[in-house]
Amino acid sequence: MKMLLPWELLILLSLTDCLAERSARHGPVFTQEPSDSVFPLRSEDNKVFINCKAKGNPVPHYKWKVDGGYIDMDLNYNLVEGNLLINHPHATHHGGVYQCIATNVFGTIVSREAKVQFAYLQNFSRKSRNTVSVREGQAVVLLCGPPPHNGEIKYSWVFNGRPSFLLQDTRRFVSQRTGNLYIAKVEASDVGNYTCVVRNMMTNATAYSSPTPVVLRRDAVMGEYEPKIEVQFPESLHVTKGSSVKLECFALGNPVPSITWRRTDGNPLPGKIKINHSNGVLEIPYFRPEDAGVYECVAENSRGKNVAKGQLVFQSVEHLQWVQTLKDVHMAIEANLQWECKASGKPKPVYRWLKNGEPLVLEDRILVEGGRLAVPRINLLDSGMYQCLAENEHGAIYASAELKVVASSPDFSSSPVKKSMLIQRGGEVIMECRPHASPRASISWRRGGEFLKDSTRRTIMGDGTLRISNISESDGGRYTCVARNPFGTSSSTGTLVVKEPTKITVPPLSVDATVGESIVLPCEVSGDSSLGPTFKWFFNGKLIDFNRQDHFEMIGVGSAGDLMVRNIQLKHSGKYVCMVHTVVDSVSAAAHLIVRGPPGAPEGLIVGEITDSTAQLSWESGPDHHSPVITYSIQARTPFSIGWQAVRTVPDSVPGQMFHATVIDLNPWVDYEFRVVASNNVGVGEPSMQSKQIRTKAAVPEVAPGNVSGGGGRRGELVIQWEPIPEELQSGEEFGYVVAFRPLGTSTWKQTVLASPDASRYTFRNDSVPPLSQFEVKVGVYNNKGEGPSSHVVVVYSAEEEPSEPPSRVWTRTLSASEIEVYWEPITQTASSWKIIGYEVLCWEEGMQESDAEMVRVTDTAAILSGLKGSTVYLISVRAQNSAGAGPSSPAVNVTTKKPPPSQPPGNIEWNLTNSKIFLSWEHVKAMGNESEVTGYKVLYRQNWLGKTSVVETNRTSMALQVPSGEDYLIEIKALSDGGDGSSSGPIRIPKMSSLNSNGHFSSAPCKICAVMFFILSKLTL
Repeated sequence: MKMLLPWELLILLSLTDCLAERSARHGPVFTQEPSDSVFPLRSEDNKVFINCKAKGNPVPHYKWKVDGGYIDMDLNYNLVEGNLLINHPHATHHGGVYQCIATNVFGTIVSREAKVQFAYLQNFSRKSRNTVSVREGQAVVLLCGPPPHNGEIKYSWVFNGRPSFLLQDTRRFVSQRTGNLYIAKVEASDVGNYTCVVRNMMTNATAYSSPTPVVLRRDAVMGEYEPKIEVQFPESLHVTKGSSVKLECFALGNPVPSITWRRTDGNPLPGKIKINHSNGVLEIPYFRPEDAGVYECVAENSRGKNVAKGQLVFQSVEHLQWVQTLKDVHMAIEANLQWECKASGKPKPVYRWLKNGEPLVLEDRILVEGGRLAVPRINLLDSGMYQCLAENEHGAIYASAELKVVASSPDFSSSPVKKSMLIQRGGEVIMECRPHASPRASISWRRGGEFLKDSTRRTIMGDGTLRISNISESDGGRYTCVARNPFGTSSSTGTLVVKEPTKITVPPLSVDATVGESIVLPCEVSGDSSLGPTFKWFFNGKLIDFNRQDHFEMIGVGSAGDLMVRNIQLKHSGKYVCMVHTVVDSVSAAAHLIVRGPPGAPEGLIVGEITDSTAQLSWESGPDHHSPVITYSIQARTPFSIGWQAVRTVPDSVPGQMFHATVIDLNPWVDYEFRVVASNNVGVGEPSMQSKQIRTKAAVPEVAPGNVSGGGGRRGELVIQWEPIPEELQSGEEFGYVVAFRPLGTSTWKQTVLASPDASRYTFRNDSVPPLSQFEVKVGVYNNKGEGPSSHVVVVYSAEEEPSEPPSRVWTRTLSASEIEVYWEPITQTASSWKIIGYEVLCWEEGMQESDAEMVRVTDTAAILSGLKGSTVYLISVRAQNSAGAGPSSPAVNVTTKKPPPSQPPGNIEWNLTNSKIFLSWEHVKAMGNESEVTGYKVLYRQNWLGKTSVVETNRTSMALQVPSGEDYLIEIKALSDGGDGSSSGPIRIPKMSSLNSNGHFSSAPCKICAVMFFILSKLTL
């Protein structure tokens, strides 16, 4: 790249800074960098991409390095935008450390270094392997000797060319570290050929070794010997956080040794560990500090044991991360540059600095101290791209930034002096002067042709700002800021206009209001009308948003901005501020609004002394909302009441100055909650919090049962009934009833006690009691405090006796195959001493017992029995019933139901719709031998599915129906017989046909239903 001269840089940077461009020009910035990669070498995939992309304006161009040297683009290397394409890669020639370089006119940056490797697997040598001769019981190790490779590989062994891999167990083990096959104790079945299989996990390539023959020596059998650990893990192994570690351990011996694992510190093995089925591999996933320690592999058999141990050391590695990085800077010439970058990581990183991709050349004026770079009095040659490198033994990270050194004359184009400044008389104005200049310009001010100097009212501040205080009309006019630096002079002018100050002439006044009222708070101003005042209102320090507030409205125009508060609520009490803004000043005035409303809730309600009917309450007053409390009222709630109810108190009306009262007329032994409500001249306030639930003391019951009555029951019974006392009136525990009765005209009462509070009925049994005898009856109450009042005495009749005779003249009539009608004569009044309330009809099949009969209860002297079987003999019996029970049954009467109706539905149904008539025809239904003969047909039709059904009967196999036009119809056809209605044809839908002729055919075959509709369009007449 050609080095530019200082004057060329000055011209370039000045043009860059001054010209308006569509987008900002800047040096290259990486958006994608190469990273460490392993690429599989496959014959079908002969291209490799290494990614690199940078943004910049102008667009950067790229170069690449490998192992520190620049790459010449040839047949093997191509650039695709910024990416490097390697054609026909070779593991040896193209593996290495790559770095991307991006450059534009502002400088050069280099990417992080990326290690590129290629995964491959070559073939085994085809040379035959030597035969291994071994005695039975002896151990053997078969060497794999993998071919050249790169990338993760997996070892397996094949025995005698079988399609599946050799299974590992406690006797046979394949080490994934060496690839060797270990057989702890050879057996006769082990004789054969063994092939080592190596698979590259990335390329999926597989290589097979030449077979290794294993033969058995017959000269002797190996005796027993203690274990010898042949495969073991390192004595010390450093493991990083979150990684997975595998420890291999396998022993040779006779008998076959068992392998166990343990920690030497006595702690149990982590629950997450995995041990394979041969116990030869211990895997610890997601390694953590608590997993560190000394692990032992113990191999043991009957001849002894052997131990291998190794220490797992937790290696705390913190990847490099930026804590503080670099930012692009645009600085004026001769300014001082200070850059600092900080990175975290273990081990602690060291820092290097690059400029335009090359190590920074340290000069006398350039200071580098770790991640700090200081360049005093920068010049144009210092412009460029800078990079800070933080690196340790685990890698390096890069931070990039651009330094632009700017040299330009003063320029007001982007920040001129304000053209017009309005200020009120007596106020203060600050005129800023901030030209863009490099180096910084010196500032002076003039008014007209006179340069200004500091005075008691005028001050030129260090940054060039002009401040004028206590403004008068004579200060108005044009002011010019003049800026100078070594590269030129420039100026900018603005006008100062002095206005009269704004004053509030009608301020808002403090006011009292009642909840629900509306008020207006005035706010009017005087001043320069050309300034256009803006009114804002604040409530308790917060700006009122009139778009979101239903209660607030701003009224008035011009110099008035009054506030209307509608439907005032308690929450509207507070401070209101009217603030008026103009372009030159702001003024404000405040007022307080006091809102009077119903009282707040009383507080601190306490229940004091409690009796069986009274409770003493005390409370504290709540907020009166600016209107004194006149009275308090007490409300109570029980589990039996509907909501809160007012209760009586002493005094009857509690005055606002009294904070206690006694509640009276409470029910004994009832749980109560109380609350207090305050009232004032505005209204009734919110109730207090309810009190804790209390229970009044128990007392003797005071309420007697009501609606005492009786009668009914079975012979010899006296039934007494009453309305039970509600729980809230039982007045205590162990509540019950005392039932007393005596024959009418006698003086001695019989009493019985019912201990259930829910009891409402008592039955006295004595077979000697004549039917319908009169008794005087009363019911009293009691609880654990004593006996309460009894009800009024009423007369109750004892039970009547059951009917003594059965109904007479029972006869039957068969209606169909499933229905029988039964008639009988009512029994005479002499057969029962009380009213007959109904009859029971019993029906059972011939051959069954009467106890199995179905029963139907009726109140008339006839009944229809349905749901019966066809062609079946039934026995029918009837008995009368009164309140005492059922009487004797009548003699059984035999009756036989008719044959069942035809099971075959009408078939081959045809229909024809002409205007408002439907013509139907169907085939005659022929009954089977065990079915009733067909006596006619029933046609049912209705509009749609939910319409009212009409029924027409006929003894023919055709019919015409008169129906309104323009509606859908559903039609069913059934055969009629003495046995009842036969099977239905199923619903036939005839669609509405306005001014159309149509016909159809319907078949009701058991397995197939079809409907075909033919539409014949009538001739259209126009």
